[in-house]
Amino acid sequence: MSRIKEFNLPDLGEGLTEGEILAWLVKVGDVIELNQPIVEVETAKAAVEIPAKWAGQVQAIFHPEGATVEVGTPIIAIDTDPGAGPIEQATDALPAPSAASLAAVEIAPEEGMVEPGLIGGVAPGGRTAVLVGYGPRTTAAKRRPRKGVVPTQAAAVPAQATPAPAPVAPVSPAPAVNGDGRADGPVLAKPPVRKLAKDLGVDLAGLTGSGPLGSITREDVQRAASGTPAAAEPLTVTAPATAAASFGADREQRIPVKGVRKLTAENMSRSAFTAPHVTEFLTVDVTRAMKALDRLRERREWREVRVSPLLLVAKAVLLAVKRHPMVNSTWAGDEIVVKEYVNLGIAAATERGLIVPNIKDAGRLSLRELADAMTALVQTAKAGKTSPADMSGGTLTITNVGVFGVDTGTPILPPGESAILAFGAVREMPWVHKGKVKPRLVTTLGLSFDHRIIDGELGSKFLRDVGDFLADPEAALLAWT
Repeated sequence: MSRIKEFNLPDLGEGLTEGEILAWLVKVGDVIELNQPIVEVETAKAAVEIPAKWAGQVQAIFHPEGATVEVGTPIIAIDTDPGAGPIEQATDALPAPSAASLAAVEIAPEEGMVEPGLIGGVAPGGRTAVLVGYGPRTTAAKRRPRKGVVPTQAAAVPAQATPAPAPVAPVSPAPAVNGDGRADGPVLAKPPVRKLAKDLGVDLAGLTGSGPLGSITREDVQRAASGTPAAAEPLTVTAPATAAASFGADREQRIPVKGVRKLTAENMSRSAFTAPHVTEFLTVDVTRAMKALDRLRERREWREVRVSPLLLVAKAVLLAVKRHPMVNSTWAGDEIVVKEYVNLGIAAATERGLIVPNIKDAGRLSLRELADAMTALVQTAKAGKTSPADMSGGTLTITNVGVFGVDTGTPILPPGESAILAFGAVREMPWVHKGKVKPRLVTTLGLSFDHRIIDGELGSKFLRDVGDFLADPEAALLAWT
């Protein structure tokens, strides 16, 4: 049995077919342990760390950071018995690199000195840097001739003869040509540039590179995408006092739609044009609810617990669902599926986009258990560690737009759910209380619901009950439980 084990990108669940490599947590040569995290991968659901399937030494990493890899594709090779000596027939143990990976290899500078660590050069420790799966070179290094350059003869020195590379006879500098002007060979462009070109629909073969050795840069790709011709030489221009506004690719930012953002866009578009949305609003005096929270924080058993107005909103929603179970349901074509459990989703804004993890069976939790679950949910989301399982199976969602100072909104239903509640900012406002205008703490709720399931009466009663609880939570708890 081969010592070299190739680890494939695993199926991360929920029918996902690909993932983007965010960061490698190991490098070639590292000795790793079983179940040690080796790579962080972002799917359309979440960013997750994948553990090693075997212990051993990392022999090869097949995809760079930023690459999108299909499920089942090898991403890393591990030597499971590194203490058994050197690996023989290494070329059989590992796959040959693809043409695309060979094209991404950087070429040594024209001065003839090979940078440490480049292919064929002297790497740290005196070893010869080689492509994964191949032995050190035994022939003289040769560079294919570029158009307009006459190749010169250089002494052929085997790589093993000396740790320093042989000097190369200087040649007259000439512009390196890529794209249509190249004679043969691959287009020189780094992987991020190739990916940008793919995203923008630009053919690299038709470009003239302005980078080192004629390589194609991000600016070359962006110029081609915007239709702006490349400048032959940089010009120094003194702008007039009243320069005209310029509009072009140099003042635009293009963000690839992928991962969580891509899934969110697909889900929101499908939900917005599938479920007929209705949104109702209710403004509530929550002064008593805020005072109840203050008293709760003062209790000895609650002093170390994160207590926020969202906790009372979540409790109000869970109690209102018990009075109106149809709100917690799903449209399934020929039938309506009413859930007897509430997987309460809490929309969270993260660096990767909007995600909606949910608290499983939240209706069975006590107020203290609900507070702990919400704290853990938010902390995990901010750390980018929410798992796909935590974002699946939601039945009812709350989005807290009030944390951004927004009064309310018309939220779009998550797919498969029939209602979503927007909780607005709590503000001190003039309010009629006991026949007099007084400053009171007020918020506005916005409830969007699927009109195929929830008619105006049901939606209004549900929203009214949530508002009644927030207006006087202590009285509601006594009356409803």
